[in-house]
Amino acid sequence: MERFFGQYCVFGLWSSPSWRNDPRMSTRIVTSEDAVTLVGGGAPDPEGLAAALALAPRLVAADGGADAALAAGAWPERVIGDLDSISPTAAELLGPERLLRVTEQDTTDFEKALSRITAPLVVAVGFAGGRVDHALAALATLLKYPGQPTLLLGPRDVTCLAPPRLALDLAPGALVSLFPMGPVTGRSDGLRWPIDGIGFHPSGRLGTSNAALGPVTLEFDSPEMLLILPRAELGRLSRALPAAARWPAPAA
Repeated sequence: MERFFGQYCVFGLWSSPSWRNDPRMSTRIVTSEDAVTLVGGGAPDPEGLAAALALAPRLVAADGGADAALAAGAWPERVIGDLDSISPTAAELLGPERLLRVTEQDTTDFEKALSRITAPLVVAVGFAGGRVDHALAALATLLKYPGQPTLLLGPRDVTCLAPPRLALDLAPGALVSLFPMGPVTGRSDGLRWPIDGIGFHPSGRLGTSNAALGPVTLEFDSPEMLLILPRAELGRLSRALPAAARWPAPAA
């Protein structure tokens, strides 16, 4: 018997005792009191997936992310997407009860999955390190679901939609980048270059390559700012983001 990330492989057949007879498995939406790892098919590195699972033990895959998860020895409890990328082998191995096909083509698999998860935090891996258009689509999706705290974990960075107010215990010199996705203003305490009164815009003033002087507090007036930190800050950000105030859900 081999053990991978808390699941078991017995004679080549996967099982997970904690998921047997779990009433949540009969629903079509993942609702969790624990943080959730969401894995995509964009070649997540094993170290990144392991770091995500250490913080967010429940695992959901977006379509072809199921293959990436199984290749790393991790077992997704649910696979969500249009299911045009998951391999027949992975689909058969997981079984139809774990697969949720969403046939509409107006959204990406990342959005299809994220919109069906409710959790204190989602750590998404396998979405930010591949194709540029896929990464941009994932970043844009963060703005569409401002009430769901989500971290995009890439090979070098971790990105989130900045909440109304966020306090981070950063070390002096830590890189802090801010990238506006629309018009937004903010205030800061603890940054080398304060942002108070600056009107940010994606075609105008950006906030990349700032730095912390120590603990940092950020405030923003609209859900339009992406916060980008080094991947080494994943732990600090994963603790601070769920506790921060959330933006209201946008009108339907």
